[in-house]
Amino acid sequence: MKKDMIGLALLSLLASGCNENAREVADSDDRTAVASDTTGLLSAQQSINANDLLQHIRVLASDEFEGRSPGTAGEDSTVNYLTREFQKLGLQPGNPNGTFVQKVPMFGFTAQPQANFTAGGKTINLSFPNDYVAVSRRFVQDVNVNNSDLVFVGYGIVAPEYGWDDYKGVDVKGKTIVMLINDPPIPSPNNPDQLDSTMFGGKAMTYYGRWTYKYEIAAEKGAAAAIIIHETEPAGYPYEVISGSWSRENFDISNPGKNMDRLAVESWITDSKARELFAASGNDFEKLKSAAAQKGFKPVPLNAKANFKIKNQLREVESRNVIAKLEGADPELKSEYVVYTAHWDHLGKDEKLQGDQIYNGAMDNASGTAGLIELAKAFTQLPEKPKRSILFLAVTAEEKGLLGSKYYAANPLYPLTKTLANINMDVLNPYHPTEDVIVIGYGNSDLEDILKEEAGTQNRRIVPEASPEKGSFYRSDHFEFAKQGVPALYAKSGIVARNQPADYITKKQEQYTAEHYHKVSDEVYEDWNLDGAVEDLQLYFRVGLRVANGDTYPTWREKSEFRAKREKSLAEIQ
Repeated sequence: MKKDMIGLALLSLLASGCNENAREVADSDDRTAVASDTTGLLSAQQSINANDLLQHIRVLASDEFEGRSPGTAGEDSTVNYLTREFQKLGLQPGNPNGTFVQKVPMFGFTAQPQANFTAGGKTINLSFPNDYVAVSRRFVQDVNVNNSDLVFVGYGIVAPEYGWDDYKGVDVKGKTIVMLINDPPIPSPNNPDQLDSTMFGGKAMTYYGRWTYKYEIAAEKGAAAAIIIHETEPAGYPYEVISGSWSRENFDISNPGKNMDRLAVESWITDSKARELFAASGNDFEKLKSAAAQKGFKPVPLNAKANFKIKNQLREVESRNVIAKLEGADPELKSEYVVYTAHWDHLGKDEKLQGDQIYNGAMDNASGTAGLIELAKAFTQLPEKPKRSILFLAVTAEEKGLLGSKYYAANPLYPLTKTLANINMDVLNPYHPTEDVIVIGYGNSDLEDILKEEAGTQNRRIVPEASPEKGSFYRSDHFEFAKQGVPALYAKSGIVARNQPADYITKKQEQYTAEHYHKVSDEVYEDWNLDGAVEDLQLYFRVGLRVANGDTYPTWREKSEFRAKREKSLAEIQ
């Protein structure tokens, strides 16, 4: 660790020397602005800096933290580090019980599955995890699904508001259903080359397209098992992301019912294995996939059987969210809150691997967790506290299904009706400052109006995400707040780098997804440029401060799927 810190210091000196001339004018302007800043805002904002950010990332992503998996020594190291850093900043314990942690009861399960299909008089053997993954989230040791009829249910969606029902009244109790990922791609009646914006989200994924929903509705319908066919383009990530995480220890929140209301088996299979199954059962995969995008689609029995046998290694785990509070200055408004979130966990250590066994998770999400500390520092540097209280919440088990944020949203330490906004960070920008800011789930709330105004002070613009069909809005911790009605903002650096080729950041992001995302190679690299991350954090700081000192509650847009929940919850306290 000492060698790392010495190296960091030397690299920082070299970097500052190389960039000294380029930044001389900008630094002079900054010093002038800070000197004339009577509110202390700019000074507090500029306390967020690349060197401190990188130091926190290096620590959190170090081998000593063993990949920060819940229920391991890596969790202990992470929780202790975050607690110490929040204490050093003079923040109050975020839990009203006087501690910096919220205990999150979970159980860990490691599935050892066996599976095969029988179709057309032959057995299709499945190799785990190369062909498929399968887990049971029931808190039991042995799960068996034998000789279960396979039924293709298209996209597995029941959406009355769109007149859509992929089940069409077919009884799937005890059966194994097979589904496609994402929402159905319905062409526009006026322009077949575009998707119909009046059906689901058009190009943008709705929650109906998220894999979690598909398993939820399958359980409601009484299916024994559910299989999602993985396709890289609509899923937004390669199959290796699924196999890498689902083939290891996973977690769920503990409950008295031991999750017996969940599916017995939740599974994914590769596109190629799905095609083999369909062909063996006398079906054309492409034809059925095309039919599934039609409102009149009806479930198709595949004339095949599924067999699953899962042995679960189980353990009870008491994981922790880490939470710190900066109490607001206004005697009345201090009981209202702005919550910043970032998940501290990653994928831990895999001793079955040869060579490097640690999933360090430097970008995902040591960077966001480090950003949370830097934001907390900035708020403590303000000469006058904001009117409302600020919560800094580092949540556990995001990688296991948003479990830490899900638990907090279901068991909030502070009323969600008094929570004005959630601002979430998941993977900061290590490449270069950008001219644009991407809003994930663009058009959802008027928090974007504040973001737009504050981005303008940085000579930046806000833009929608380029691939809303990937459903990124449903894949990070802000979503659990949104589901409970709390206006949530999830923004990221854009793709237009300042003074760089047009495709500079796009190529970097593609390289990260292909080579490092959810792999042991997600580490700190010496060519990182965290100036863009700093600029983003300063932007989030200004947005949160605006909300904390504002005269009104942020609201969801009229067409947002979360608006009704917020209105109902606020009406109940009137």
